[in-house]
Amino acid sequence: MKIVFLDALTMGDSDLSVFDHLGELSVFQTTNADQTAERLTGQDVVITNKVLITAQHMKDNPQLKLICIAATGTNNVDLIAAEKAGITVKNVSGYSTESVAQSTFSLLFQLMHQSRYYDNYISQKQWCDSPVFTHIERPFFELKGKRWGIIGFGEIGQRVAELANAFGCDVCYHSTSGKNTQQSIPQISLESLLSECDVISIHAPLNAQTENLIAMKELKLLKSGAVIMNLGRGGIIDEQAMAEALDKQDFYHATDVLAEEPMLAEHPYLSIKASHRLVVTPHTAWASVEARQCLLEKVVQNIVSFSE
Repeated sequence: MKIVFLDALTMGDSDLSVFDHLGELSVFQTTNADQTAERLTGQDVVITNKVLITAQHMKDNPQLKLICIAATGTNNVDLIAAEKAGITVKNVSGYSTESVAQSTFSLLFQLMHQSRYYDNYISQKQWCDSPVFTHIERPFFELKGKRWGIIGFGEIGQRVAELANAFGCDVCYHSTSGKNTQQSIPQISLESLLSECDVISIHAPLNAQTENLIAMKELKLLKSGAVIMNLGRGGIIDEQAMAEALDKQDFYHATDVLAEEPMLAEHPYLSIKASHRLVVTPHTAWASVEARQCLLEKVVQNIVSFSE
């Protein structure tokens, strides 16, 4: 069996030897749109994280039997064309729950504790000149007793709820699909969640119901001092509106995802004045060492189960 991995760089330094027993593996760190067709030639199985696999690619490669998506989202593969061509498409789910939940709290604590400010205070040797033993110029707060609203209550949202409860938070949620009805945790409207909660975390997919779910109108509902975090998908938040609101309102924002990735050089987040209110990470929340290893093992399982 001939297998090609088109964008292995998205796995960082993960050990790809888990594929060795499956067949002849070709690995490319990145693949652009002009290279995809050539690299699919003669391959039985393709592994892709974000590289697009189109109907034309499938038509030109009748030998292709299996497309393995090294992620949960399937929007980079033409599923209708795959079905027509008799090509099996398998994605992976449930590998990053702990990683994303942990990253949610990492982002939160950076803002709640103003860690970047205090780290700069030390690195600039300002503590060396302090007349007292402590420096608490930037106030920070405790999580206990805070109201935490979760937007999107799938597996990750539910895990975040468990952890927030452990910190003593009063947790509520809003289901963007309307399908989740967790009786133990109150479900409230989006407007109520935005206006009432001290901490808000987004763990929803990007779809017709969630695109630009949070725009200027919604941002104006936020409480003074609130923290809103996006660990779902870029495009759920109107980023231009967010940049403007951060310079005008008293709230904080952290995000691991953007509408267009990699980040654009002229992105509005790079020019806001209130930079201490913003933390951005480069789509890393899913990618703990353990999560990436789990993902690759699940891809292997998908290939094995297909070939049996």
